[in-house]
Amino acid sequence: MKVAPSILSANFGKLDEEIRAICEADCDFIHIDVMDGHFVPNHTIGPVVVEAVAKASTKPLDIHLMVQNNSFFVDMFAKFNPQYISFHIEEEKHPHRLIQKIKDYGIKPAIVLNPHTPPSSVEYLLEDLDMVLLMSVNPGFGGQKFISSVLKKAEVLKKMINENSLKTLIEVDGGVNDKNIKDLKEVGVDIVVAGSYVFSNSSYKNAISSLKV
Repeated sequence: MKVAPSILSANFGKLDEEIRAICEADCDFIHIDVMDGHFVPNHTIGPVVVEAVAKASTKPLDIHLMVQNNSFFVDMFAKFNPQYISFHIEEEKHPHRLIQKIKDYGIKPAIVLNPHTPPSSVEYLLEDLDMVLLMSVNPGFGGQKFISSVLKKAEVLKKMINENSLKTLIEVDGGVNDKNIKDLKEVGVDIVVAGSYVFSNSSYKNAISSLKV
């Protein structure tokens, strides 16, 4: 299991130090939640902060867009050369076009599904995606309780991926901890996003290690 700590739960008063600490604690990605205050009722970080994160990090960036006008934000953040940019299927009218735009930047495209959105919504997009991110909380805020129905969704999605002989990865975001990590592993999840679980732990290394099952 690969681990992507979400900086939404980090101490922004010492963000540079926090980024270096989770990199040294052997995380695999730095997960960055970009919210515009419209698609979700919260407003988070912009390009100035992402640039600082990119400079401090020795790990690849995983940028999760929770925004309206996805294309505009892809252009804004592509210059930081993240490994993944993910966008919500619920907000995008032309997903194929946006997937290609992300690929044209040399970045791996991913689609996000909210808790109520079925895996079938990406059935005809899977072969063009490097990853699908399943939300196990309602997007917008950190520290929420894990929605267990994501386990069935991951299982269904993994079956779709395998039946089509694809290499698309599955990522899960929200309420992930050492209590549900084995269940996530069993249904085929490849990467987990963990914010409050990692950053509230006195040892980032122990927290990240406990998720690498």
